[in-house]
Order: sequence, then structure tokens, then C-alpha cells
Amino acid sequence: MNTQRAASTPERPSPSRRFHALRLQHGREMAEDYTELVLGLIETEGEARVGRIAAEHGVSHVTAVRTLQRLEKEGFVVLARHKPVELTDSGRRLARRSRRRHEIVRDFLLFLGVPRRIAELDSEGAEHHMSAQTVRRMERFMRGGE
Repeated sequence: MNTQRAASTPERPSPSRRFHALRLQHGREMAEDYTELVLGLIETEGEARVGRIAAEHGVSHVTAVRTLQRLEKEGFVVLARHKPVELTDSGRRLARRSRRRHEIVRDFLLFLGVPRRIAELDSEGAEHHMSAQTVRRMERFMRGGE
């Protein structure tokens, strides 16, 4: 009898698998945040410099460089000494997707009546933890489709 119950119970991932998945998710968040910032700086200031990126993220220059080097290995940015950070096509797509998700979450909170300052703060990062399906539903709901 116990074997039947055990067989019907979904297997829970081991703690090491869960933490591995969490680390991957955090890495993806970092990539999205950095590429979104680089795109924004290029659009508003004409270029994205490492020092400005570090200041915006509230991290040291060294931390920003290490993160950007990792993103370069992943194919999202191009780094050259004493040059602005550039986005690859892949990095640009990631940045635009991330920006759009962020805007939808922020707009949904505004739609609910959350004050703008709070909606901006709450939406920052929340978009990373929502499924694409949830974000699409939020967008449809705001358009009156739900």
C-alpha cells in the first residue's frame, strides 16, 4: 500500500538540483538586467560605459567587469578595453524581451492603482520570477481580454 502512494506522489527535486536551478535563474536575471541597462544607456546616452553600468547597479567596477565578461562568454555583449560595451544581436533581443516584461508588470501594477513609485520598485525584478504565460495574461487583462 505504501508503494502505491509513493508511486503516485511526484518526485521532488533534490536540494542540490533546486539550488542549481535557482543559480541558473539568478544568472539569467543578471543577464537580463545588465543587457536591459546597456540597451537603455545606448539609447539615452549614445553609449554604455562600464563605470556607468557599475554605478547604476550599485556595484564595484570590478564586479561589473566580471559580470560583463561572463555575459560576453555567453554571447550577449562585446567588450573591448577602453571602449563602450556593445550588445550582440542576442543581447539586444534579450534586453528588449526583458524590458517588455518589466513594462507589462509595471503597467499591470499601475492598472491596479498602485502608486507609480511603488509600481516601479515592485516591478523591478518581479518580471524575472513570472512565467511568460502569467505576463501574457496580465497584458491581456489590461486590454480587457480577460
